[in-house]
Amino acid sequence: MSSAQDPFYIVKEEVQESIDKLQSTFHHWERVPLDNGERAHLTKELLANCESIEWQVDELDKTVAVAAKDPALYGINEVELDKRRRWTSTARAQVGAVKKAVIVGKDNSLSTANGMRRELLRLPDSNLPNRSDQYVSRDNDDFIASESDRQMLLIKRQDEELDELSASVERIGGIGLTIHDELLAQDRIIDDLGTEMEGTSNRLDFVQKKVAMVMKKAGAKGQFMMILFLLLLFIILFVLVFLT
Repeated sequence: MSSAQDPFYIVKEEVQESIDKLQSTFHHWERVPLDNGERAHLTKELLANCESIEWQVDELDKTVAVAAKDPALYGINEVELDKRRRWTSTARAQVGAVKKAVIVGKDNSLSTANGMRRELLRLPDSNLPNRSDQYVSRDNDDFIASESDRQMLLIKRQDEELDELSASVERIGGIGLTIHDELLAQDRIIDDLGTEMEGTSNRLDFVQKKVAMVMKKAGAKGQFMMILFLLLLFIILFVLVFLT
C-alpha cells in the first residue's frame, strides 16, 4: 500500500497540519503581553488544541500497536513500524513542550495578577472593592470558559467514538445479512435435492413394480430362464473386464 493510500499517513498529514497551526499560534501567544485580554483567549485555545492533538496522536499509536501484532497482514515491516513510532513520539514531544510552556505562562500570568491584586489592596482607593470584584469576576469567567471548552472537547471525543461504534455495527449487520443470504441459498439447494431424491425414489418404485409384474407373468420356467440369462451375461462381462 502506498503512502498516499495508507490511512496512517492521511491522518498523519492532518495531525501535522494541526501541530504546525498550534506552533504558529504559540509563537503569536508568546508575543502578546501578559495584561492583554487576547492572551487569556489564546491560552485556552492552545490548551484545548493540545488536548485534541494528544488524543489524535494516541489513536495513531494504537493503530501502530495493532499493526505491530501482524505486520504482514497490513503490508508493512519493522522499519516502517519504527518510523511511525518515532513520528508519534516526536509529535507528542512537540505538543507536550507547547502545553508545558503555556501552562507555565498561565501560572506566571496568574501570579502577576495576584501580585497586582495585593498591591491594589494596599491602596486607599474608594473604588478598590469594585476592582477586586472585577478580577474575581474575570477569573470566574475564565474558569467557566475553560470548563466549557473542556466539555466541548469531551463531547467531540464521544461523538467520534459513537461514529466508530456505529460503523462497526454497520459492518456486523452487513456480515449478518450475508450469512442470512447464504443460509437461504443453502435451504434452496437442500429443497431441490429433496425434490430430486423424491422423484428418483418414485421412478425406482415404478421400475421395481414393472420387474415384479414381468416376473409374475413369466412364471417359474420363465423366471428360471431369466436367471440363467442374467448369470450368463454376468460371466461374459466378467470375462471381458478381468480376463481380456
